[in-house]
Amino acid sequence: MRWTDVAAAAAVLGVLAAGAPVGAETPELKGRAVAEEMDRRDLGFGDSAAEVKMELSNQQGQTSTRELRIQTLEVPEREVGDKALIVFDHPRDIEGTALLSFTKILEPDDQWLFLPALKRVKRISSANKSGPFVGSEFAYEDMLAPEVDKYEYRWLRDEACGALTCFVVERYPLYENSGYTRQVTWIDQQEYRVQRVEFYDRKDALLKTLTFSGYRQYLDQYWRADEWYMENHQTGKTTRLTFAGWNFRNGLDDNDFDPNRLERLR
Repeated sequence: MRWTDVAAAAAVLGVLAAGAPVGAETPELKGRAVAEEMDRRDLGFGDSAAEVKMELSNQQGQTSTRELRIQTLEVPEREVGDKALIVFDHPRDIEGTALLSFTKILEPDDQWLFLPALKRVKRISSANKSGPFVGSEFAYEDMLAPEVDKYEYRWLRDEACGALTCFVVERYPLYENSGYTRQVTWIDQQEYRVQRVEFYDRKDALLKTLTFSGYRQYLDQYWRADEWYMENHQTGKTTRLTFAGWNFRNGLDDNDFDPNRLERLR
């Protein structure tokens, strides 16, 4: 997730300055350049924490609500991904459930799930990352940091996205156990924020769409969306995540993301 190669950085900025693909610039190079610039703009936040409300809805319009906390630790080394911890506070039947994720690049990501009812920590198999996370429309792999080097890229076009203009970039997971063949992302050209993602399943059929809204800027640099809305086109189910209370640089470190501490979280 870190951009350290100065020569490569200069090449990427040259591609971005060129606008639409011309000459020797390929759709693959431009798609990669957009992803690199988006990543570069989010460097240096250190750590973050937020409170989240999760609302699940089925095809019949029945809903249920959950409350959780999420913490993220930025890992400076580009070859190593960020760490994230999610802890549920409500309702009582899932209170204390925790998911700890260590994002890797091309190696299998590490994820551990603590289930209070079983009083044990369960390691999530690399082959099961495409499964639903606590009954939501988010898969376990959706809860991992989207590190640049986990994908190959292809710029498709530029187009309007609401009041903004977006790069439309296709990315292909390099992780062999991904539940997706590809993802199509809309990234605004003003601030390089993801506005929408379409997820295609292993049969290359549209599975889900994730929409981001209500972006706010923190520390005069870092953009975070107030709402993530995931719609499953094949089941009609939806999951809405609403974020509040964002805080950065809280002094979190590796000890706060220790798998051995999951059973003692409160």
